[in-house]
Amino acid sequence: MISVKHLSKRYGDFVAVDNVSFSIGQGEVVGLLGHNGAGKTTIMKMLTGFLEPSSGEVELYGHALSTHAALAQADIGYLPENLPVYPELSIIDYLNYCANMHGYSGKLREQRVLDALDKTRLTHRAQDIIHTLSRGYKQRVGVAQALLHSPKLLILDEPTNGLDPEQTQHMRELIRALSKESTIILSTHILQEVEASCDRVLIMDTGKLVLDKKLTDVTQVQGLRVRTDAPESVLHESLPDGSGITLHPSADTMRDMDITLPSSSETEPAAISLSTAISRSGHTLAYLERKHSNLESIFNAVHQTRGEQQ
Repeated sequence: MISVKHLSKRYGDFVAVDNVSFSIGQGEVVGLLGHNGAGKTTIMKMLTGFLEPSSGEVELYGHALSTHAALAQADIGYLPENLPVYPELSIIDYLNYCANMHGYSGKLREQRVLDALDKTRLTHRAQDIIHTLSRGYKQRVGVAQALLHSPKLLILDEPTNGLDPEQTQHMRELIRALSKESTIILSTHILQEVEASCDRVLIMDTGKLVLDKKLTDVTQVQGLRVRTDAPESVLHESLPDGSGITLHPSADTMRDMDITLPSSSETEPAAISLSTAISRSGHTLAYLERKHSNLESIFNAVHQTRGEQQ
């Protein structure tokens, strides 16, 4: 269990992270999302103990980071955005070095290194010198060092940065596989990575946590979209109280309209009622479909709302 309470980080008058609180359960894959400069990396550095908070508290698996840092950090695997690799070493020498730092030796060290190579599909490149690798392979080396000690919490900062489509897909599969053993926090500014890999999303904006939702809640049905030449009055008469219609401008008689409903449970009855009313009125129904929200629409709406408030 990860618990973050009223976490803030200030640099003089600049507030990088502003009173952020959340908790994460075992096995969750949580996407930490936001524009560059939103405070994501600062939060992750405070979670690892690399940065000391200006105020607030972090507790990892029963250990307060402020008072039991070594115990808390022993449960963390961390891939920072700037890869922590030694370019002059081979992959296997680097991982052996990291395993030594974790206190492993002998057969146990060998097994840990081999497991990390296997999970990140680096076995066939184990003898390669790191500086000769592509960005994508270097990224895999960074992940390999982060999971060497089977951490309870794995923190990945932009893990697909620099990867080609095939490597990105493998990274997504790896993240899902690792979630069976570890809780994962994945920081990114790429919406598709959160949608592909995460169970839950935390959205940051200018240092504040502005959204904390499960992905299934984010992508729920939000209403209907209809294209028809029927007047709005026909639609209004067939919709439940509390519904709204947003009309999109059109150069012809057929118009696109977005319909919001009081609850998602009213979607099917409203669709039946709408299609019946349009047919009986003698007008044309070109299409009628469910309108789903997605992470992009939620992300844009959150930032638009924040911009209006500031």
